[in-house]
Amino acid sequence: MKAAGPSRDPRSTDRLGELIGDDDIGHEGRAVATDHAAVKTWLRLLACTTQIETEIRRRLRLHFDMTLPRFDYLAQLHRFHDEQPQGLRMNQLSRYLMVTGGNVTSLTDELEKSGHVTRNVDPDDRRSFRIALTMRGRRAFEKVAAEHERWVVELLGDLDTDESRQLHALLGHLRLSLTRQLEGDPPR
Repeated sequence: MKAAGPSRDPRSTDRLGELIGDDDIGHEGRAVATDHAAVKTWLRLLACTTQIETEIRRRLRLHFDMTLPRFDYLAQLHRFHDEQPQGLRMNQLSRYLMVTGGNVTSLTDELEKSGHVTRNVDPDDRRSFRIALTMRGRRAFEKVAAEHERWVVELLGDLDTDESRQLHALLGHLRLSLTRQLEGDPPR
């Protein structure tokens, strides 16, 4: 377990702008002292997510000449490979990636051209296509995914095991709470 120094004191995060610099404060720079704690928490979550995602995007581009959408696309195909070796329908990919069909078509065109995926007519529905990883695509993705995991571990590595578990549990509680609220309540 890491020693708790001044940077681990939760009160020090009240001076975040001072500690990391106003130019790097990002979304949290919008918060003011009179904002509700929920607003400050939301802005901090947004700032952390943006900071991590920006760095992951930078590293993917630098080390693999790859975009995050391309990585996410390959990740979905890889994730479902054992379950659906014939590939995923394009509309499934679109749903999993939460993007439009046009975005999926564009990525499919690029990745098919580079030999990472195949596009075949779905035998169960001749109007649909199934997209599957090629062996080349699978190997390339696994290499990038291993590095991606290492980067995420590195970026979150300053949290000790207990802090990491606690943050994960709290965020899980938040996700469950949000899901319950939004399932039954129309937006106000």
